[in-house]
Amino acid sequence: MKVAIFGQYYQNDTRPIIRDIFLFFNNNNVELVIEEKFLKILYDEEILKKEYKTFNDFKCLNSSFDLLISIGGDGTILRAATYIRDSGIPILGINAGRLGFLAKVQKENIETFLQVVLKKEYTLSERTLLSLECNPENEQINELNFAMNEVTVSRKDTTSMITIDTSLNGEHLNSYWADGLIISTPTGSTGYSLSCGGPVLTPEVKGLVITPIAPHNLNARPLVIPDDTEIKLKVSGREEQYLVSLDSRIATLNNNAELIIRKTPFKINMVEIPNETFLKTLRNKLLWGEDKRN
Repeated sequence: MKVAIFGQYYQNDTRPIIRDIFLFFNNNNVELVIEEKFLKILYDEEILKKEYKTFNDFKCLNSSFDLLISIGGDGTILRAATYIRDSGIPILGINAGRLGFLAKVQKENIETFLQVVLKKEYTLSERTLLSLECNPENEQINELNFAMNEVTVSRKDTTSMITIDTSLNGEHLNSYWADGLIISTPTGSTGYSLSCGGPVLTPEVKGLVITPIAPHNLNARPLVIPDDTEIKLKVSGREEQYLVSLDSRIATLNNNAELIIRKTPFKINMVEIPNETFLKTLRNKLLWGEDKRN
């Protein structure tokens, strides 16, 4: 078995998690290849001493890998996806962060779940991604022009709202007067979109969510659309520029640049551990059904 490892280091909280993971895989003769910057941190912190192969680019990961382990929170998985791209390598998230909708494996159950991984007794959940095309082109988003959670436009250097002219498959939908607009995948529906009042979509839903951020036109509400819809956005406002983000990556664009958002032709495979379902995660993370009277 060949496994790539990518992660974030959160000082003492992460140290025992990392040690348990490496100890398990080394004891089971699993070939490990570690992301270069992450491995340097582990050496500097004296968590690891043994030498390992490294990767530093998506071109280093190919079909010879069975899995990529992401150690951190959901943000770490989003960054890991930039290494996976269209390779089809499944991602397993081990939660060293806080909330963790995507990072399913909790630190208390690492060895149990890694046994499941070793035996390949898991299933895969395909996750839709969004691509972003900018006209005129913007070099900040030319290469990494996709997002697993959401594409967001928002105001920059101003407290004034912006206007986002939005069309779906060539038909005008609305001009949102707002602080911004979120285009979310089902995976991202439990993220930024949810905090702005958007609905939760289960991962297998073939839909996207359009969620305004603090809209001035108060009758503007989140909208669920088919995921094969082509979305065009054009932003205007008092300032000459605005921000566009693809998950955690941010670029600055000039007003009236046209953005075209589509579903990517490839998907990201997330490892699903038995009995750790999406609905169970919702109940645990959002405390659904919890009542102090119980």
